[in-house]
Amino acid sequence: MTEKPTIVLVHGFWGGAAHWGELIVELRRRGYPELRAVENPLTSLADDAERTRRMVAQVRGPVLLVGHSYGGAVITEAGNHPDVVGLVYIAAFAPDAGESPGAITEQHPPAAFDAIAPDSDGYLWIAQDRFRDSFAQDLDEDAALVMAVTQKAPLGSTFGDAVTDPAWRHRPSWYQVSTQDRMIHPDNERRMAERMGAREVIELEASHASLASHPREIADLIDRAVAALAG
Repeated sequence: MTEKPTIVLVHGFWGGAAHWGELIVELRRRGYPELRAVENPLTSLADDAERTRRMVAQVRGPVLLVGHSYGGAVITEAGNHPDVVGLVYIAAFAPDAGESPGAITEQHPPAAFDAIAPDSDGYLWIAQDRFRDSFAQDLDEDAALVMAVTQKAPLGSTFGDAVTDPAWRHRPSWYQVSTQDRMIHPDNERRMAERMGAREVIELEASHASLASHPREIADLIDRAVAALAG
């Protein structure tokens, strides 16, 4: 790979494309000319993977997919697109074939699991008054409040959607573990990173919202992934 890849950012549950804001600014400062952020419908893994594939198809040249949280399951499902050259997981699910985010969660339930509740339409929400403590305890109160009020709830059934052919079995991968994560158990993150044979695993003393609280460290990881792909 001789040209710098386009970075395509894929958000997870209770987030949106704007959750990548701090990282987008950091990456642009570092000279990445082509950045994209998918806005997932969060209605099913198939829907979200297709939305991501369509974004990749709009890009000319190589693509590095970066997924946060459930967005890791999405890039795992969508990442076999021929233009995808690598995968970066940010405190993210990385299911194997036939495995769902829900099944992974059941193995080691996270600390804030009881903060999630369904509404009458089947969408899952994090209680606003518990959002910061559950999702973003290392962000200031104002930033966490905005995330809580603007959270994008997934359909509960999406938790049970299984991956078909995991892209991390075919593409090089990198992984960031959040040691203070209360939405995905850190031990689950470590297990998934080890299972995929990630080329590099970093641990940050961060909440689930590491993409917002530690943009420089995550940009460093992306830099190293891009350098390795170019080498």
